Amino acid sequence: MNRSLQGLFFLLVVRPVVLLALGLRVQNRDGLPAQGPAILIANHNSHLDTWVLMTLFPIWTLPHLRPVAAADYFFRNSLWTWFFQTIFNVIAIERRGSSRQLFKACGSALAQGDILILYPEGSRGLPEQKRPFQTGIAHLSQKHPQVPVIPIFLHGLGKALPKGEALLVPFFCDVVVGSPLYWTGQKSSFMDQLENAFTKISKDCYRPDWN
Repeated sequence: MNRSLQGLFFLLVVRPVVLLALGLRVQNRDGLPAQGPAILIANHNSHLDTWVLMTLFPIWTLPHLRPVAAADYFFRNSLWTWFFQTIFNVIAIERRGSSRQLFKACGSALAQGDILILYPEGSRGLPEQKRPFQTGIAHLSQKHPQVPVIPIFLHGLGKALPKGEALLVPFFCDVVVGSPLYWTGQKSSFMDQLENAFTKISKDCYRPDWN
């Protein structure tokens, strides 16, 4: 039942918005994992980011796509909790909770062959501006060194639906999928690897203005 509702919502709402209103252009789509376990990491400027990332995959993979999001925002009441658990299959994390909660929930999903969607910046930033990555992704990769970490650069979504706005403005948006990365054996070198990967794929964007 839940899978049917999820599939219908994506077919009737999410995909039309993403594919028609946004004019989405994707580079290196073949770099997306065909199956899990895998971790997708992306820059974060809009609630549309998750819509776009999940739309990149076939409908039948939706139950295995697991966005990681803040519990205090997305699970603020029973209705929102039902919606985001049922439709988006969200893994909710307490922002002020211990890192063990993140690792346990994400580890369980990866063990089931799921594909995580993570935003290492944390919360949404200003349109088309990137903030430094938090190191939680390094600790997660260290615990699952065999799992590929795939960087994805998103451009234009912060202008189409920026933080604090409720009205979507049609805007051409670009997605650049990078090559898979793996745990390097050291936190600092792993984080440098991620930052360098995002710098590289941001330059492959049609209209790079990433600060």
